[in-house]
Amino acid sequence: MVKNAFNQFALAAAITGAMGLAASPVFAAESGKEKCYGISKAGENDCANAAGNHSCAGSSTTDYDGQDWKFVAKGTCAKLGGKSASFKGQGMPAKSS
Repeated sequence: MVKNAFNQFALAAAITGAMGLAASPVFAAESGKEKCYGISKAGENDCANAAGNHSCAGSSTTDYDGQDWKFVAKGTCAKLGGKSASFKGQGMPAKSS
């Protein structure tokens, strides 16, 4: 009986976690943010990369990789030196004035 209750709890926790991960981009979009590729430094990306090389935030290994992204305020991606879609190669961060 205890084992069955534990299995049900584990399943519920897994489903809840998956729903939270799937919903996070939706919340970002609703809060005025968009994905910006090619602007994150190694280890500072927000989630999985477009190439499928990793599936976690903070897992990028190259600065400004065109496959890795960060959430930024809508309309600011190009100003930061990024692109709204993934691309091959590395981005060029905007120069500070």
